[in-house]
Amino acid sequence: MRILYHLPLSPFARKVRLVLSERRLPFELKVERVWERRPDFLAMNAAGTVPVLVEDNGLVIPDSSVICEYLEEAYPDTPMLGRTLGEGVEIRRLVAWFDGKFATEVTRNLLGEKQMKRLFGRGNPDVNLIRAGYTNLRGHLEYIGWLAEQRRWLAGNELSLADFAAAGHLSALDFTGEVDWSISAAARDWYSRVKSRPSFRPLLADRVAGVDPPVHYADLDF
Repeated sequence: MRILYHLPLSPFARKVRLVLSERRLPFELKVERVWERRPDFLAMNAAGTVPVLVEDNGLVIPDSSVICEYLEEAYPDTPMLGRTLGEGVEIRRLVAWFDGKFATEVTRNLLGEKQMKRLFGRGNPDVNLIRAGYTNLRGHLEYIGWLAEQRRWLAGNELSLADFAAAGHLSALDFTGEVDWSISAAARDWYSRVKSRPSFRPLLADRVAGVDPPVHYADLDF
């Protein structure tokens, strides 16, 4: 059985979980407390970050972007990076947007300050960064809503890795009650469609000690 080392609230691990499930590739989840810097885990990924995927044959694949590219090549029957060069460019652009810009401007300022900082023992949350996170989230939700109004899915007519990258971040933030879905009805409708997929069910069943998700978190109709 392949193993995915993860943290329940890691957006990057959530993206990989969704991709594995969409591809119908069975896997076992193992929580990795990265702040403990376990030597055996660092031997697999010197960066000390999750996710890390270990294949049945022992192949170790670190980093969510590397994992997703690997899965696209190793299991091509369910393409998630488009069928044409143009589609691939747009999907990768949006994946980079969410895993780069969104992660820096929103996830790090909200989830990082309010949850991860405590786990890593790095002091109290910075209220200025939290305030900036909420401000930035509004702009990103409006952009997601605009994309959802122009296209069937975020990158085009087909569900793709772009949708799962966005959903990985938003689902982690939604778990902690950070997302004001009233900002964009179109973004909310898109997210409702994504979280209604069977691949999303394990994420909706996640529970984290000390954090109670809002009632709507697991409600497919909000």
